[in-house]
Amino acid sequence: MYYAILCEDVDNSLPLRKTAREAHLQRLRALTDEGRLLVAGPHPALDTEDPGDAGFTGSLIIAEFDSLEAATAWADSDPYVDAGVFSRVVVKPYKRVLP
Repeated sequence: MYYAILCEDVDNSLPLRKTAREAHLQRLRALTDEGRLLVAGPHPALDTEDPGDAGFTGSLIIAEFDSLEAATAWADSDPYVDAGVFSRVVVKPYKRVLP
């Protein structure tokens, strides 16, 4: 089943994101290689694809896991969590309808 991982950033998270970005992306690439990643990306702080120094307010990852517990464990071990990027992470079951 798919699970949505909804992450909210701490204020001024951009420097923290930069320190952990490559390790974070490596984990997402692993999900992609396994055919389990539906979508992943950050929420820009401004209404533009490149918010510059304004940075991001959070992230969304939708990926396939065996259970809510497995999805939560995966989310809890994200390098952005360890780096202090996220103030809150919520994991919910997600039902894909379209496309």
